[in-house]
Amino acid sequence: MVAAISQDARATLAQLSDTVGLSVSAVQARLRRLETRGVIAGYRPILDAEAVGKPLSAFIEITPLRLDQPDDAPELLEHLAEIEGCYSIAGQASYMLFVRVASPRELERLIRDIRLAASVSTRTTVVLQTFYEHRPIVPAR
Repeated sequence: MVAAISQDARATLAQLSDTVGLSVSAVQARLRRLETRGVIAGYRPILDAEAVGKPLSAFIEITPLRLDQPDDAPELLEHLAEIEGCYSIAGQASYMLFVRVASPRELERLIRDIRLAASVSTRTTVVLQTFYEHRPIVPAR
């Protein structure tokens, strides 16, 4: 069921019923349970970044300027809408941000805003081409 809904979140109950071999009412009940348990965290469209005016994406590693400063960068940067993801990572940097912006100038402004808001140094890698993303999550066996 999870694999089926991960492939197509717009599938109707009847389509899911055919795919997983259960009745429509059983599918509906299982979906509700998955939602209640937090396995299904929500449903949302996948937008084409270029079509909505944000063709430039980048990964930005951030590292605190001082070792004694609080580890609160995610909270300090949460208000920046251009940041799509913030990940705690192992390695030299503390966090990796994934961002989308309209232009190199906007990326430069965003980097400045990140540095000022969280007192961090940054290292930016611009994405040239995306081969795949938003792949369905296949449940572990």
